[in-house]
Amino acid sequence: MPLLHISLRAGKPQSYRQAILDSLYRAMREALSVPEGDEFMTITELEAANFRCGNAYGVTRSDDAVLIQITVFDTRTADQKKALYRRIADLLGESPGIRPEDVFVNVLDAPKENWSVGHGLAQFA
Repeated sequence: MPLLHISLRAGKPQSYRQAILDSLYRAMREALSVPEGDEFMTITELEAANFRCGNAYGVTRSDDAVLIQITVFDTRTADQKKALYRRIADLLGESPGIRPEDVFVNVLDAPKENWSVGHGLAQFA
């Protein structure tokens, strides 16, 4: 049950944004065994004045940097997360062609009782 928020600079075509969503969904299916149809993702496009990525931690980022925040159940292992990071970078490199240096991923763990996916119920608690 991942929930993804993706932020990038405004101006990319719809096909570019769709490729990001498709690649992220594929990475989650492969690395986290996310069920088919488990797609809850948003993209926020920001004007350059409202989007800043530094070059900290020995990574030189470009204006094409993408910030990806993924909230998942708190049952994911460190190895699963590492596999996810690698798969995201690989797939975004293939389509839409984002450099690995421009892929910034943050995973947030949330207990299952923190989720309601509809009907006002805590389906996973």
